[in-house]
Amino acid sequence: MTPATVVEIGRSAVEVMLLVSAPMFIAALVTGLIVSIFQAATQINEMTLTFVPKLVVIFGVLVLAGPWMLTLLTDYIRRLFESIPGLIG
Repeated sequence: MTPATVVEIGRSAVEVMLLVSAPMFIAALVTGLIVSIFQAATQINEMTLTFVPKLVVIFGVLVLAGPWMLTLLTDYIRRLFESIPGLIG
C-alpha cells in the first residue's frame, strides 16, 4: 500500500463525512440564525429558545435525509471493503 493510496482513502473518508454531516449542520445554522434574529427583535435571551428548535430541526433533517446518508455511508464502506484485496496484494 503506497502513501498515495492512504491519502486517497483518507480524502474520500473526509469527503463522505462532510457530505453526511452537511445537511444537519446547515439546518442547525439556518435555525440558529432565525432564532437569533427573533431573539434580537424581541429581546428575549432564553437559552432553551435556541436549543430546542435546533434539536427539533436536526431530528427532522435526520428523518428526511437519513436514508440518503445511510446509502452514502453503505456505498463508501462497500467500496472500501471491496478494495481491500487489491490493497493487500
